[in-house]
Amino acid sequence: MRRVLAERLKECRKEKGYTQLQAAIYCDITEKTYQNYELMTREPKIEILIRIADLYDVSIDYLVGRTNTKK
Repeated sequence: MRRVLAERLKECRKEKGYTQLQAAIYCDITEKTYQNYELMTREPKIEILIRIADLYDVSIDYLVGRTNTKK
């Protein structure tokens, strides 16, 4: 799951044209913390995962690889 999450975070962020800093600010976390999610060294808590899904307008199931449908 961690690998899929990291890949999809990066993919969604790039599709929206956001920097890691912009995504981090929206999620109310540090840029380093967000970077760790994309580098697979940390997994976000559910509250942060919800914010990320809202930011990218995708489902949590999509982010964690349970479905390939974004919504």
